[in-house]
Formats: sequence, structure tokens, C-alpha cells
Amino acid sequence: MLAVNLDPEASQHSAEDVDPRELDKFNDRAREWWNPNGPFQALHDINPIRIEFITDRADIAGTRALDIGCGGGIVSESLARLGARVWAVDPAADSLAIARAHAQGCGLFDRITFVSRTAESLLEDNVAPFDISVGYEVLEHVPDYRRTVAAMADLTRPGGHVFITGINRTLYSYAMMVLGGEYLLDLLPKGTHDYEKFMKPSELASAARQAGLRTKEVRGFAYNPFTRQCRLTEQPRVNYFLHAQKP
Repeated sequence: MLAVNLDPEASQHSAEDVDPRELDKFNDRAREWWNPNGPFQALHDINPIRIEFITDRADIAGTRALDIGCGGGIVSESLARLGARVWAVDPAADSLAIARAHAQGCGLFDRITFVSRTAESLLEDNVAPFDISVGYEVLEHVPDYRRTVAAMADLTRPGGHVFITGINRTLYSYAMMVLGGEYLLDLLPKGTHDYEKFMKPSELASAARQAGLRTKEVRGFAYNPFTRQCRLTEQPRVNYFLHAQKP
């Protein structure tokens, strides 16, 4: 059950949980979320494998799913189409407005609840735990990824699944994601990523463990911007998935 004071339309978050520069960054690009050839092209291209990583490890139909940092709702809509009841959560109001409008146009609005919050502030409300919690392409944009992982763990029911992506903090990933992706190939707007916020898989797994989660698997994934194809890899050289479960 939801607490009576929960207003999904209200934007509520603590200053320590949100970087204002990140909010401005995504709000400024909000209208481009659903342009498959725009600044979020890579997210559209990798979305099939992002969803497949979940469906290969958890049943989706009939679940309550949480999408933290939902942006324009790309993952939220995919989960809703698979039969989940989704909470799409993001403190960037303009992005959330685009997500809401797109879901209405696709006939998915009744399956998605849009909430202008962070995971941390959502804990302040009496929200029933979720079967599946997803944090894709979000932890490198928050002030403290450990707090966000802990909040996701607290928002997940015992036995529930947590799926997260990270960017490995190596010189190779800096060359690929920042120098290559933002400056040489112009695949992402300049300033999208901050190398200091990248996380080694061991660091993310440690944060999950400290949050009471059991890491089940870490898998790398590679994206080819020329073929626009994405595949899983054994080594998390740049991007990677982490799947954890709450005991």
C-alpha cells in the first residue's frame, strides 16, 4: 500500500541525492529521449540486450518493477509491455513529462506510475517493496552510488532481483566512453560522463554486499556504434551489468 502522503506528481528529493548539474543536463535534452537517432541513440540500440539480461534471469509478467532514473521511459515501457506494473522514478521533471506523454501515446499509461523522486527519497514513503528493481545508466550520474544501491536494496522484497549497469573506471573506458563517444565520434553530448563517477565492478559488488544484496553475476557488454549492435562479453572492460538478489 502507498502512504496517503505520496504524490507521484510532486518532485521530492534531498540535495545530497541529486547533482543539479545532472538534472539540468537531462532536462535540457528531454525532448530527444525518443529520437532513435538523437543523443540517446545508444540507449535505444542497447535496450534489447538490457531487457534480455533481465528476462533471462527473472520472470517479468505480473511483477511490480521499479525503474530508477527512468529518463524518458525506455526501459519502463519495455517492462510494462512484458506484463510488469512499473514505477518509473526520476527527479528530472522534464524527462519524466516526456516519459509520461510517450506512455500515454503508446497505451501503456495505465501500467506505469510516474514518480518525480530519487530512490533515496522514495524510501521516506510507505511503498510496498518491488519484485524487480532496475538502475540502468544511472549510478554514474548520482552523487553517491552507494546510497542509491542501498535504497534500491531497501525497496526490493526478499527474494527480489536488482539489475544495475556500471562503467568500469579504467583508462580504456575513459578513452572509449569520453574521448571516443563524446568527442571523436560525437555519439553522446559532450559532458555526459564524469570519469571520476565510473565504478569498478568490485566496487559496485561491494556496495551491493553492504546493502544486503547477493551478487549473482557480473557481465560486460560491448556496443558497436557503427553497426549499432550490442553483445554480452565475459570481461567488463567498459560497460557491465550486475545482477543481485535480496536474500
